[in-house]
Amino acid sequence: MREQLEKIKEEALKQIEASDALEKLNEIRVAYLGKKGQLTTVLKSMKDVAPEERPKVGQMVNDAREAIEAKMEETKQSLARKAREEQMKKEVIDVTLPAKKSNIGHSHPNTIALEEVERIFVGMGYEVVEGPEVEYDLYNFEKLNIPANHPAKDEQDTFYVNKDIVLRTQTSPVQARVMEQGKLPIRMIAPGRVFRSDEVDATHSPSFHQIEGLVIDKHITFADLKGTLAEFAKELFGEETKVKFRPHHFPFTEPSAEVDVTCFKCGGKGCRFCKGSGWIEILGCGMVHPHVLEMCGIDPEEYSGFAFGVGLERIALLKYEIDDMRLLYENDIRFLKQF
Repeated sequence: MREQLEKIKEEALKQIEASDALEKLNEIRVAYLGKKGQLTTVLKSMKDVAPEERPKVGQMVNDAREAIEAKMEETKQSLARKAREEQMKKEVIDVTLPAKKSNIGHSHPNTIALEEVERIFVGMGYEVVEGPEVEYDLYNFEKLNIPANHPAKDEQDTFYVNKDIVLRTQTSPVQARVMEQGKLPIRMIAPGRVFRSDEVDATHSPSFHQIEGLVIDKHITFADLKGTLAEFAKELFGEETKVKFRPHHFPFTEPSAEVDVTCFKCGGKGCRFCKGSGWIEILGCGMVHPHVLEMCGIDPEEYSGFAFGVGLERIALLKYEIDDMRLLYENDIRFLKQF
């Protein structure tokens, strides 16, 4: 038994020394120390050893096991160290090379302009409300005092899914939906994408964005509208900005007006940017038509209100002095990185 154990130990140690991979070490461990390994087999044959010899034989088996395990651990560490050294040689890092730059994006100019407008109106106590882009004709036209065959529909020639469903031409339907809920007073703006079948050019697109505002309360007058828009213009374009209201017509407001602001480039003196007039048109507005209030379940004898609408792209074009709206959608990184 002694000779057999010595032979097993010597063979195991030789194989361990000759190993050049961790996988081979594992095979040797299984062959000698595993459940069916040679040392384990010797232990199982202890029943055939005379009782007085068993302690000696057991000690010899343990000594052989410890010698094999110690040699195996030593070889394992040596092989792991060599593998690590080889890996380090293959994966050399030149610390003198310039670091890779992380390309961090930023907000689109439309988003920057929208966040600025929202900040201004939220600061005045307004709520930001969104609505569906695919809208019923009822909300997009009828409830805004634009019945079937009304000329205003021609001005907003748009995309119909069927005779009752349309891609919204404005965000005013959101106002109608909020008024219908009857939770008064109302102070809200409704930003979002709108659609009209316009030809694509420097100032038009079949898809663009609007921000429409609505205030409904008791004793609201045109003076409230003028004060609100004057404050908005000053916040957006500068403290020296003045506003001018020109009579206009919108079906859902009466009276209605177009709003101009003094050119923030020349201060109203006249320049190329404002085409020599000193003024720049920015939005349309007016007092909510009594019939619109009635259709939305609000008593026009008790409540009044005003509404306004501005094109988000127009704000971005003016604020950043961009002369072609198409630049906002062409995804040219050379253009967008300027913002």
